[in-house]
Formats: sequence, structure tokens, C-alpha cells
Amino acid sequence: MGSVSHTEKPHAVCIPYPAQGHITPMLMLAKLLHHKGFYITFVNTDYNHRRLLKSRGPNSLDGLQDFKFRTIPDGLPYSDANCTQDIPALCESTSKNCLAPFCELISQLNSMAASPSSNMPPVSCIVSDAIMFFSVMAANEFKIPYAFIWTASACGYLGYFQYEHLIKKGLIPLKDMSQVTDGYLETTIRWTQEMTSIRLRDLPTFLRTTVRDDNTIIFVIQAMERSREASAIILNTVDAIEGDVQNDHLIDWGMCEAKRVVSLLFLGQC
Repeated sequence: MGSVSHTEKPHAVCIPYPAQGHITPMLMLAKLLHHKGFYITFVNTDYNHRRLLKSRGPNSLDGLQDFKFRTIPDGLPYSDANCTQDIPALCESTSKNCLAPFCELISQLNSMAASPSSNMPPVSCIVSDAIMFFSVMAANEFKIPYAFIWTASACGYLGYFQYEHLIKKGLIPLKDMSQVTDGYLETTIRWTQEMTSIRLRDLPTFLRTTVRDDNTIIFVIQAMERSREASAIILNTVDAIEGDVQNDHLIDWGMCEAKRVVSLLFLGQC
């Protein structure tokens, strides 16, 4: 059997949320897809690209012939700092400012692929971090499949999906900040048969707000709602530990009907 030419390969554009805990799992996934025969374009923000070049060397992101690194701006003011960016500001900026440059990048890649001398295939799918949900709109614009990776656990995904329900039940936002210390955070939440002892205290601290229209909470709710549109869901987990959550509860809740839910470890074993 002959080898597959570059122009016949599927071309996945992988875009992580611009923080280390998100970039690392996405890079692992991109390497797996590349090993399975995908052409990969890995998209970092300009800010993180500069940080990586500083720490790893000027040629560290040259990539391979069929694994390339590209960048888009994050919409925040230019900074030459070498530190993690402000997360709430980054969430707001990426959701508002990254769609246009991301679509422009995909158009550029497709134009390059159309050149007779190019060995790059046209973009055939987008693999995005779940909270970079503007990529759903890009996939719709280019009429290509969209898969997202949830870089935390399956139970974490299940939990984030409940934020809107917590608001509807009146559990958040807090009535006042005294509830942080008066025992209110010990309130338990029943999500599934296996998760019966989750407390408000166990949830991310940004939920401890008295502001109903808190930007971070709204951002999470929007990301979870957009995730329903994905063609596939990839969870950074292990089937042996969270198989019940993946196979039953996500589908029961209508999060991923007619979609494939797989773990990152499972992909590595295919």
C-alpha cells in the first residue's frame, strides 16, 4: 500500500485556550492526531508564542513538514511579560476578539492549500478547547466538522454544565459575602447517582460572587451551551475511572446526542 500524500491527509486546526493547563493536553491530542495521519496546524496566541520562543529557543516551534504552528492575537493590549495572563480578562477578550483573526487564518491556510506547489491539504476540521467557543462559529462558516476537547475531568465537565441550573435553583450568586464563612458553602448538590456529596465549597471559587451577571459565570454558561453544537467531545480522562459519566450521564442530559464521546487516553490506544 502506498503512502498517503500530504494533500490527501485530513487537516485539523487545533486551537487551545491560551493557558498552560489547556495547551498541554491539546498538544498531546495534536500529536496523537498527527501520528494517525493528520496534517496539523496548532494555533497559539501571539503572546504565548513569544513566551515559548523565549523559553525554548528561536527555532523551537518550526514544526515538521505536516505539523505547523501559527498564531492569532488574543485581543488584549501588547505585553512582553512572561507570566499567566488575567483569566477573566482573557476569557472576555478571546470570546469577543478572536473569531475574525481565526477565520482569516483558516482562509489563508485554504488559499495556501489551493496553490499547485503546496503540500498542505485544505482545512477539514477544527479541534478546539471547549471554552474557545468562537471556533464553533468558524466551523459553521467554513462548513467543516468541529470537535472540542475538555481539558479537565469528565466530572468537571458535568459540573460546569450545571452552573445555569445552580442559578435557577437560587444557589448562586451568593446573597452576600457572609455566606463564604457562615457554612452556606457546605450545601450539597446532587448531580448524578455517583456524585451525591458535591458541595458548593468544592466548586471553583469564582462562583463565590454576589453579582448575578458576573462575566466569568456568563462566559462558562455560554461555553457549555455552545459545546452542544460539537460533532464530537474529547475528554481528558480515563475510561476506567469516569466511564459511567462519559457513557451515560452526558448522553442522558442531552449534551451530546448523536455525538461520539471519547477520552484522550482512548484515542492514544486506537
